[in-house]
Amino acid sequence: MSDVFEGLMIPFIGTALGAGCVFFLKDTLNRSVQRGLTGFAAGVMVAASVWSLLIPAMEGSGDLGQFAFVPAVVGFWAGTLFLLILDHIIPHLHMNAQQAEGPHSRLSRTTMLVLAVTLHNIPEGMAVGAIYAGWLSGSEGITLGAALALSLGIAIQNFPEGAIISMPLRAAGMGKWRAFAGGVLSGAVEPIGGVLTVLATALIVPVLPYALSFAAGAMIYVVVEELIPEMSEGEHSNIGVLSFAVGFTLMMMLDVALG
Repeated sequence: MSDVFEGLMIPFIGTALGAGCVFFLKDTLNRSVQRGLTGFAAGVMVAASVWSLLIPAMEGSGDLGQFAFVPAVVGFWAGTLFLLILDHIIPHLHMNAQQAEGPHSRLSRTTMLVLAVTLHNIPEGMAVGAIYAGWLSGSEGITLGAALALSLGIAIQNFPEGAIISMPLRAAGMGKWRAFAGGVLSGAVEPIGGVLTVLATALIVPVLPYALSFAAGAMIYVVVEELIPEMSEGEHSNIGVLSFAVGFTLMMMLDVALG
């Protein structure tokens, strides 16, 4: 079980390390740097959704023959709709946005910024938990290396996310330690979600292909609804696109090399 615990904590450590940038860098990130980091995170999430989640989901449904795609399609749509619902019931504010989303609330701007990142960390925690649950069950096609690749990939893209949330909090007047805590808190949902998913292994194994594709659908929703608009905002720039390609290929290489 130590492998599972370490795997679940790796993404959270990535977020914490990124949030720690508030102690060493300036109070704000250059807009181009933000674009690049956001594009990189989006690329990692898309590649992880395909290689680490959707492909194993379809391979795990091989006994359905030509209908092996059904669990992946159903789970993908379920994950997409789940995030759509959360998007409408949780008040949150995306980076550089002026208008908050979700129901009206009296929450502070900084709190809603943290909630926005927390919201899109939910599917990442579920994804890591689901793939480790599959490995624990001995499901065909899911190796410890593949699970570790997903954990490392998400940790890598969580590093810039931690910085993107903590540094604006600092720039808004929050103390360094409080800004750091805000960045760390935004990633706490990942190990919690991962642990709950692993604990539910007995329930998940029969529907593991659905669980994997559910996480993929939720992650793609975050990429399309939040990350791509953020990396493309403002003047035309290729930084976001190139960073997306770097993140995508890095995650693809990790999954193939370790899986």
